[in-house]
Amino acid sequence: MGPTKAMNARKRTLRQRRPFEREQIIADALVDFASELRLTDAAELMSMIRNDHAANIADLVNSSTELFFKSGTLRYALSASFKAPWDATPTVEIDMEFRHAAVCAFFRLTIGQRRAGVEIIDILFEERGLDDFAKAERLSDALESARL
Repeated sequence: MGPTKAMNARKRTLRQRRPFEREQIIADALVDFASELRLTDAAELMSMIRNDHAANIADLVNSSTELFFKSGTLRYALSASFKAPWDATPTVEIDMEFRHAAVCAFFRLTIGQRRAGVEIIDILFEERGLDDFAKAERLSDALESARL
């Protein structure tokens, strides 16, 4: 299975670089989880998304996270989509929520045949006034302490 990467890395300017670092932190932490989730039959997963079987998708995400993260720290955020063009392999996008140690991150996980990617939607920190470096450290520490 291929690596998990932050999305749209080449399109970012220097000014947008710090959020990319946070995407990479999340992506690095989710490699095992994304690989486990990728073992799911793509047609079955797309069928669950198409038929709006949110409980089944949540159960699938939970069973994939239980090997790597503490219970309840990484959850399905009730939104998913897929792209299945005729001339390429399908990709699935799953909105996720990470909540642990005063950090709450909302992001989109995109998984395909050989790789996965992360796109941050928002990250909330209980502490106010943190600089970008401190935010990246808090996120990294929270992800590390949430692992089993």
